[in-house]
Amino acid sequence: PIRLSAWCLLALALFSTRVSHAWTTLPTKPQQQQQQHQTTLHRRPLRMSLQATAAANLHGQNACFLPLKQLDQDYYNPRIVQIAGAYPGLTKEQFMGVTSEPSPEQGQWTYDFSDPDGPQMGTVALEGSEIVHFAEDPVVVIAEHRSIGVDLPKAIVDDVDLIVFVDRAERDFAERKFLVVAEPGSEFLTIGAYATKPEMPEGAEILGTVKVVQIPWLPSMAPTKTGFM
Repeated sequence: PIRLSAWCLLALALFSTRVSHAWTTLPTKPQQQQQQHQTTLHRRPLRMSLQATAAANLHGQNACFLPLKQLDQDYYNPRIVQIAGAYPGLTKEQFMGVTSEPSPEQGQWTYDFSDPDGPQMGTVALEGSEIVHFAEDPVVVIAEHRSIGVDLPKAIVDDVDLIVFVDRAERDFAERKFLVVAEPGSEFLTIGAYATKPEMPEGAEILGTVKVVQIPWLPSMAPTKTGFM
């Protein structure tokens, strides 16, 4: 066994005390080390993500191509319009209660984030066209086909829901144009056309103009003809 003299033991004791004291009098280094460790942990997922995607090709790499569709400046994107209610039985409060969003710029599109607590019954996407695009304050009314006088094949017995696209910004009278009208003394609105303004009920208020009515295709209807015989 190795024997140490008293002087050696004393020197070792003093050295260990200084080392211990040196570690306890550096208050900033442990915090700095901890911060660096935390920063490394935060950066690690990004590095791992970059490493994980390094093997995947981007568009145009190694003959890999995305199925891209470039819209042109004249493209009308389908427009999402809120539904005000069902007709007949539609009230002025229901019709005027929903909001409308601006039409997307041509060649672009917008997103729908409907308010679940709002008065709208839902939304519907309408095919892009000039009529739909340039409507200033549009809403949709779901109308039974018989309530607005639309004839469908006799094989169709039940009521069919039609999409009635209305622009509430157009509130002037127009001959033989279908209007959404609030009649005095009536709780419910009327959708109809008038040959002359005097034919309208006295005191009636025009709330909007029907711009287009969309009819669904049903199996009992004749198939759409194509260019081939």
